[in-house]
Amino acid sequence: MSGMSDDEKRLHELGYTQELQRSMSAFSNFALSFTIISVLSGCLTLYGNGMNTGGPMLITLGWPLVGAMTLFVGLAMAEVCSSYPTAGGLYYWAAKLAPSRPAAWSWFTGWFNFLGQVAVTASVDFGAASFINALLDLQFGFAASPPHTILIFGCVLLLHGLLNTIGVKLVALLNSVSVWWHILGVLVIVGALALLPEHHQSAGFVFGHFVNNTGWSSSLYVGLLGLLMAQYTFTGYDASAHMTEETHDAARSGPKGIVMAILVSLVAGWVLLIGITFAIQDYSGEVGTATGVPPAQIFIDAIGLTGGKLLLLVAIGAQLFCGMSSVTANSRMIYAFSRDGALPGARIWHRINPRTKTPTNAVWLAAGGAFVLGLPYLWNNTAYGAVTSIAVIGLYIAYVVPTFLRLRQGKRFERGPWHLGRFSVLVGSVAVAWVVFISILFMLPTVSPITVQSFNYTPIAVLVVLGFAGIWWLVSARKWFTGPKVQGSPEELAAIERELDSLA
Repeated sequence: MSGMSDDEKRLHELGYTQELQRSMSAFSNFALSFTIISVLSGCLTLYGNGMNTGGPMLITLGWPLVGAMTLFVGLAMAEVCSSYPTAGGLYYWAAKLAPSRPAAWSWFTGWFNFLGQVAVTASVDFGAASFINALLDLQFGFAASPPHTILIFGCVLLLHGLLNTIGVKLVALLNSVSVWWHILGVLVIVGALALLPEHHQSAGFVFGHFVNNTGWSSSLYVGLLGLLMAQYTFTGYDASAHMTEETHDAARSGPKGIVMAILVSLVAGWVLLIGITFAIQDYSGEVGTATGVPPAQIFIDAIGLTGGKLLLLVAIGAQLFCGMSSVTANSRMIYAFSRDGALPGARIWHRINPRTKTPTNAVWLAAGGAFVLGLPYLWNNTAYGAVTSIAVIGLYIAYVVPTFLRLRQGKRFERGPWHLGRFSVLVGSVAVAWVVFISILFMLPTVSPITVQSFNYTPIAVLVVLGFAGIWWLVSARKWFTGPKVQGSPEELAAIERELDSLA
């Protein structure tokens, strides 16, 4: 034990061996979560939804409100992450914090986390596919149609599966590049839209114009639905927790990665949204969508076709970085959940590539599951909005369960080196209340009248996963799933690590 780092000793105390390669810095850990939040992905892909559901007022004022509430959630998560820096993250925390029936709490938290992770991967790469299709339409006449978008969607997932198969060092390098791509990309887009157009909208329009193109009569209801754009963007920062077994000084780097990713995204995203909304040229009830992607149309109207294509390329690059990171985080959650036997075919998904020390099979399950979740777009034109809602609900339920359990522990909670001190209860209580609110909100109908084409299938997807996990739990899993498994004594863990090193 004397030759081990503090990170490896802590991982052994938590019951796990160092199977994954611990090569990520604190910056790389932050970069992963920041890349998955990706303001150039979430803000832009759901911008059209925001313009029709609340309009400029909800886009520009809803963002800081949601960002502040998300910060409460992230702070509460970060404190727990510092105590339990493992790849399992949320479901492991639930097992350790539950006062009774830890296996049940862990089981359902893990399944919601799995649902949310797959939905985030699907929504991010589907958004990238939509933007790529718009660019191909502009450049080569490759029509922006559902079959074409699904084809590109599959190709993007294939690319991200291959990148994650190559190894964690390449992904870490690309994530570091991604941070600067996002920050400089926001500056380039906002700078171009501020300096080049001859006309800009008024501040009254940007911060006060309300739009309702949903068919619902209640402005309050529509305004609340409009918060989805911001809340969807603020997802995926649990990636910092899932990568702690690959990060140096994990008990501090993981929590800092979560919080900093939210803070930097809050500022960068608000600047981006304000800049784009000021640059709208032709507004007559809704944003022109000749390309099928409203931000692309705004770029073209504001600075011309060539300039619009260049800004579209900046956005696509960021979205591709985001999707790659999402597959990374998703695969680590699948790996950890399978390590504890909780997924069908667990032995397959837990398998580690001895050369790269990455869970290659889990990477392809993440990509394949995301593709299946995006397929309903072929016949349902609101499918993308439903997938984003599924991502928000699945992830945030998983985010807040450990926080709720931590609140119940009170002073019995063993803090890690990064904690909230006397503000733990206040921060955790606000986080729980906010997640309960948005989980109900984003399962409600988004468009009226409700038809097969406009139906929000979010509740069905959530119920299918909850029903599957619940039935499996009652019929079988409660008899054998005991929560996170201890892999062995410190001596046994060290022996496993030596064997892995000999195979590399």
